[in-house]
Amino acid sequence: MIKLVLTDMDGTFLNNSGDFNRELYKDVKKIMEEKGVIFAPVTGKQCERVEELFGDDAKDFWILGDSATRIKHNGKFVYESLLSNKLGLEMIRLLEKISLEHTIIACTRNGAVIKDNIPQEEAAIVRRSYAQVRQVSDLNEVTEDFVKITVHDPAHRCFETREKLSCFFESAYIVASEAAWIDIANVNVHKGTTVAHLQQLLNVTPEETMAFGDGYNDIELMERAVYSFAVRNAVQELKDAANFITRSNEEDAVMKTIMQILSLQK
Repeated sequence: MIKLVLTDMDGTFLNNSGDFNRELYKDVKKIMEEKGVIFAPVTGKQCERVEELFGDDAKDFWILGDSATRIKHNGKFVYESLLSNKLGLEMIRLLEKISLEHTIIACTRNGAVIKDNIPQEEAAIVRRSYAQVRQVSDLNEVTEDFVKITVHDPAHRCFETREKLSCFFESAYIVASEAAWIDIANVNVHKGTTVAHLQQLLNVTPEETMAFGDGYNDIELMERAVYSFAVRNAVQELKDAANFITRSNEEDAVMKTIMQILSLQK
């Protein structure tokens, strides 16, 4: 019996416009409530951005945000794992040495930090995933520990950039979810480990869990759910890791699959 539904957001739950079928979601929410199923977005987005997207509906969610480095429920953070300020700044300095053309998003407990000289279109991309954003002239001004560090590269060189960070592979979790994005979190902290923590909190097993994803950073997520689904637009490696393949994100895949599976559940 399904007790927990986990879903990535961009490219999975959300359509290519960064939104979702809100009328269909009303039906999905109703059946999840009737069946006593918990809904948990697992996303690179800031928790507060997920709350913006869903409004009042988000108050009951367990949000695994900031690339699953934090869990937020009912307005309170119940889990987080941080990168030390020293280590984070070392990685930022190397990222700036590698290229000044990609955008570095330094995320702390108090929001995302970006440089004040990035192109306007890049700042707009950042704000699609982060509700709390401040700009500084130099990222070395950040004195807090980091929730995570994210890179957006409009030139799609993130797989190559990740390899240039190999000196940090033993001290941080570094994944290129796709060619345009890199996420850096504390060592051994990713969607799989944070979902395992949530499952322990909720006393839910992988056999009682359904999960959806599309990118390389969702591979560990698939390992935490027997009912693991790759959307049709997912990368091949994610499809190989999932137990099932469903429709694409443009076809409301997550919501339609939830409806179909839960309708069979007594």
